[in-house]
Amino acid sequence: MSISETINQDIKKAMLAKEKTKLSALRAVKSAFLLEKTSKGGKDEIPADVELKILQKLVKQRKDSAEIYKDNGREELYKNEIAEAEIIASYLPKQLSEEEVWKEIKTIVEQENAFSIKAMGKIMGIATKKLAGKTDGKTISSIVKKMLT
Repeated sequence: MSISETINQDIKKAMLAKEKTKLSALRAVKSAFLLEKTSKGGKDEIPADVELKILQKLVKQRKDSAEIYKDNGREELYKNEIAEAEIIASYLPKQLSEEEVWKEIKTIVEQENAFSIKAMGKIMGIATKKLAGKTDGKTISSIVKKMLT
């Protein structure tokens, strides 16, 4: 079963259970999936890797918004955004720890014999594909930068 099918089933469950926060988060995901399907060049089925990217983007948006709310003293909105981010993140694969990401990137660097900063683009491309959905691009970028300098 694809992520979008799971989301649709969970929306129904959230409606029946009257879980407002969960329902709001899942509707945002469904909306993002529909936008992807109806966008120019969109297909009837969204590939799994694209679904993961959409979910990651939504989680990042929620976390960014939460930080802004926290900085402005809007505690209730901050809590809501964090709750939604956690709900959406639950549909992502298990996130790797920073240690595990280090190991994965070190393996890639050794396989490619790339030990200078000039190879950063190549390593980033490989690592981003390999670790898609398991960690964010910011983490990958910072680790690759540290490792190659």
